[in-house]
Amino acid sequence: MDFQVVVLAGGTSKKLVPLVSKELPKALLPVANRPVISYVLELLELSNLKDIIVAVEGKEAHDCVEHWTDEAYIDRLRIKVERVPDDVGTAGALRAVAHLLTAKDILVVSGDIVSDVSPGAVAAAHRRHDAVVTTMLCSAPVSGPSDSGSSVAKDKGKKPGHYDRIGLDPTKQFLLYIATGTELEKDIRIQKSILCAVGQMEIRSDLMDAHLYAFKRSVLQEVLKQKDKFQSLKRDVLPYLVRTQLSSEVLLNGVPQPEENGHEKSSYQNNEEMLSQILANSSTASFHELYALGSRCSFPVRRTHKCCVYIASNSKYCMRLNSIQAFNDINRDVIGDASHLSGYSFSAQNNIIHPSAELGSKTTVGPHCMLGEASIMGDKCSVKRSVIGRHCRIGSNVKVVNSVVMNHVSIADGCTIQNSVICSNVQLQERVVLKDCQVGANFVVTTGSECKGEALAKKEK
Repeated sequence: MDFQVVVLAGGTSKKLVPLVSKELPKALLPVANRPVISYVLELLELSNLKDIIVAVEGKEAHDCVEHWTDEAYIDRLRIKVERVPDDVGTAGALRAVAHLLTAKDILVVSGDIVSDVSPGAVAAAHRRHDAVVTTMLCSAPVSGPSDSGSSVAKDKGKKPGHYDRIGLDPTKQFLLYIATGTELEKDIRIQKSILCAVGQMEIRSDLMDAHLYAFKRSVLQEVLKQKDKFQSLKRDVLPYLVRTQLSSEVLLNGVPQPEENGHEKSSYQNNEEMLSQILANSSTASFHELYALGSRCSFPVRRTHKCCVYIASNSKYCMRLNSIQAFNDINRDVIGDASHLSGYSFSAQNNIIHPSAELGSKTTVGPHCMLGEASIMGDKCSVKRSVIGRHCRIGSNVKVVNSVVMNHVSIADGCTIQNSVICSNVQLQERVVLKDCQVGANFVVTTGSECKGEALAKKEK
């Protein structure tokens, strides 16, 4: 399959402070003790998509990701880690690596996706329709507190989240309209030509853009070059392509399309050849082909391009690690109902305790839990629905509930941790109580501290 893949890995997202740092960029945040980007890379490997560019913002983040990928995927994938400018958006990051793109089609995927939807299926749908862009859509998550005890405790007072508004043709193969962000507050405006051509449109609010796209390379490169103000794939590039699909301004297969209204005269023969090519590229004529012919099959052929969708099954899992809330939820899911994504074999007790880990007397590690390599727990501890990383030292009478504890963490006797994230190399002294907190790397929480809803971290120098 002649596809290149660009994984947009970001850098040190402000939304994820204090979890991220110069030493731990977003791409390497742990999900069930594995870097989140590994979930995307292994999905790509399963689809035999092995020619991969990873775009990373910032020098420190780039170096960390490059070092990790060199060790983890040597002789498995052809990965080139490229540094891109900070804060240029997804379109800007793609623009920075556009000169490296040579394949006919490009798969673009966010590096923070945890999913079991095959990227190869999206690529195949893209090729089948000879589309300019194919967008993967998945079911929008249900808002509200989770059954696991509420890593969403702080968000209970918030209104349910608004996701994307999607317009589909009757066959549910073509994308006719998309609105997101501030556009959701505005009235729905549909191109008259699109609505007339397709006949009817289904507006969906239960689907969301999964940030996995297939693009025709020549079109992607042209749009990024010509529309140099575009910053976001989702908010700029995709709506532009959808909006102009029946009055196309892009080059298809590198060949300019004929202009209408006599601006550029094209011979009947050239238009006939173009029409033959359009019809040959599709097994059944879509509304694009019918519109291109015109009401009386007249020439010149109207300029069109196809914007397609691949809708993932409701049974599939797909979430993005783009917030602290999502970090908690995904870790909970991957050791819980979506444990097939973890890559691990769970015990009869439905948990994972590394063979090198040690448990003290009367210590219990419940279902949907993970205890990492060489971690040691003292007596009378309790772990419920939590992930504990590698080489942690945990004292006696410690309770950990609905939490993520990263690597090399020291937790003294009598501590209670609930709905919290403890980053690597943190020290919790005796009798610390944390609820709904995030503790940044290398921080020390002093004896007897009681914290609720706080972000504790060292100040950046």
